[in-house]
Amino acid sequence: MRALPPAARAYILCAVLAATACVTPALTDSGTPWTAVLLLAALYLGCELVKVCPLLGRRVPEGIGSFFPVVLAAVLLLPPAAAALVALPGGLAGPAGRRAAGVRRVWHGAQQATAAWVAGRTYGLLDGPATLGGGPSTGSGPLAGPADFPFALLPATAAAVVFCLVLTVLDGGILAAAERRPAATAWRGLLSASLAPHCVHGLAGLMMAVMWRSPYGPPAALLVLLPMYISCWVFAQYHRESAAHQATIRALVQAVDIKDRYTRGHSERVGQASTMIARELGMTEDRLETVRIAGILHDVGKLGVPTRLLRKDGPLTPQERRIIELHPEYGHEMVRGIGFLGEARSAILHHHERVDGSGYPYGLTGEQIPVLARVVAVADAFDAMTSTRSYSRARPVPVALAELERCAGAQFDPSMVRALVDAIGRTGWHPVVTSDEDLQVIPAGAADPGPPVPGPVLAPGPAPGPRPSTLPGMPEQGSRTAAPAPQPGRVPAVPGPAGGSGPDADAGGAGG
Repeated sequence: MRALPPAARAYILCAVLAATACVTPALTDSGTPWTAVLLLAALYLGCELVKVCPLLGRRVPEGIGSFFPVVLAAVLLLPPAAAALVALPGGLAGPAGRRAAGVRRVWHGAQQATAAWVAGRTYGLLDGPATLGGGPSTGSGPLAGPADFPFALLPATAAAVVFCLVLTVLDGGILAAAERRPAATAWRGLLSASLAPHCVHGLAGLMMAVMWRSPYGPPAALLVLLPMYISCWVFAQYHRESAAHQATIRALVQAVDIKDRYTRGHSERVGQASTMIARELGMTEDRLETVRIAGILHDVGKLGVPTRLLRKDGPLTPQERRIIELHPEYGHEMVRGIGFLGEARSAILHHHERVDGSGYPYGLTGEQIPVLARVVAVADAFDAMTSTRSYSRARPVPVALAELERCAGAQFDPSMVRALVDAIGRTGWHPVVTSDEDLQVIPAGAADPGPPVPGPVLAPGPAPGPRPSTLPGMPEQGSRTAAPAPQPGRVPAVPGPAGGSGPDADAGGAGG
């Protein structure tokens, strides 16, 4: 508590005093329905203790949060002070982290008790008990009549919204006081992130209240509560796994960026361009995410390539080239056991195949190449041309698109090229921001930057015959030579040190 700023300590003290004022009437009123209060308080306390139980808590996702249907059912069933009393034990017992756990628990208890009291008062002002069955509810016994649907939804929803608003206001205040955040940003995003879940919890609380006051009594209310709790658990588990998936992808991309610093940010931009192509082709939302992941992870096989080859100054030997050309297979092996990648694994393996069959690693042709691999191949080549590398300057977007169209049918799938051209023509190309200081993307309509700064020209290495379908300005497969003579409207690439030796420069023409 002493580590908190004085403003935060005063704020928490005010919240505790407010909560005390809210629950005191229930403690002094002889008409408090203690049976219902104790049962609902124990139920809410049990829902919160499950998450901190040494045996069961390990199986409960951290993101499940507080289970508010019980509190909101108490708001609908009990007087405001009694509802605040129901919220207090669960708030005090919930997860609170390791730092200042006691203060956090006191804060949560006071916050939830105050919110329950205000929500209960709102529910009463809107004549909610009458819509629930007639007369003020006491939490004991059935109501005088059936619930008045759909009119019962209005006061119950209002109570849930007010409950959410009070929690949000108090949360923003403690953030501003404890972390000294500006008042303009302390509440930003809190309401939008919590309003929908609280409304769903309010609906579950209404159903629980209706069943509680029905002839079937509290056991029937538990039948509503159990599926709701399981649904919350599954939803939180899904989000936890999704966050773990994203963390896995970020870790792999960061490892590639650290190893091959010359193409930093390339993976994210390829994922962005791949998504644009897939969306233009009308792929479903689930597949769009798979395409994005495939684009982001297409070069993960670089982790299996010796760093000295990725950063080599000078031409590659045939043996070194064969090692670099194994990076799609390395990548596929690395991610083969990651089940959630699904179809993205085939794109990682085949993104250097060419529709004319001259690509690698297996020389697939046309429709033999997986769809996502054809998407990533186009996105990969586009970013390689429109971003500055050690061996080439960034090209204007129209020039890069024109080169893709020229190579369509030989190196790239024409439908994928057309999809990228159409998508960029409609929305433009706005690459993701990276930390790469050398990144330069020239948008559509921009002037050609002119010839690049001259660099050392590398001697030709052993290579098969020239490949006409390879994009101009990019090194031919099997060689690491200076770019061909400049052509009108095209920016020649002059290989520079180190960075041009990676797969983006050498292993299969254009693209990484």
